[in-house]
Amino acid sequence: MISTLHTLIRRTRQHHAIEHATLTILAERFPGRRMVGYSDPIGFTLLADIPEEAARRALADAMLRLQAGEEHLAIHPNCGTNLLTTGVLVTLTAMLGGAGQRKGSLNHFTRVLMLVLPVLAISPTLGLHLQRCTTLAEIGDRWLKELRPLEAGGVRGYRIIFA
Repeated sequence: MISTLHTLIRRTRQHHAIEHATLTILAERFPGRRMVGYSDPIGFTLLADIPEEAARRALADAMLRLQAGEEHLAIHPNCGTNLLTTGVLVTLTAMLGGAGQRKGSLNHFTRVLMLVLPVLAISPTLGLHLQRCTTLAEIGDRWLKELRPLEAGGVRGYRIIFA
């Protein structure tokens, strides 16, 4: 049971790293294009309106570059980990900072604001560091099994599955 859970977490972290590397490469090749990815133990879903060959090429390049030691590609500034880190820290700070204060007063608002602003400043950096826990650039045991186009609600993309 623990071994299975460890394997699922490891694979998700690896796929998350490949997703980030793929998105980084695609952003270089398609500047300004909106793209997003969601990783899981089987692979990841890439939502991007790009040609299939471009997705395949970026994925292959991402995997090669990660295997060649470009671990920095596993960390992405727009990762959901960063957003989650900021959201959780700001919420907790606001809750704790407002405890015991009379709600609705200007003093309460000012106190919470003064506590939240530094948290907003450090959260992105902390989120980048936390990605070292949510990604794993050691992907030598992962290989592409399938890349298939998908479309849902007018959104185009690809489902990428690893063996």
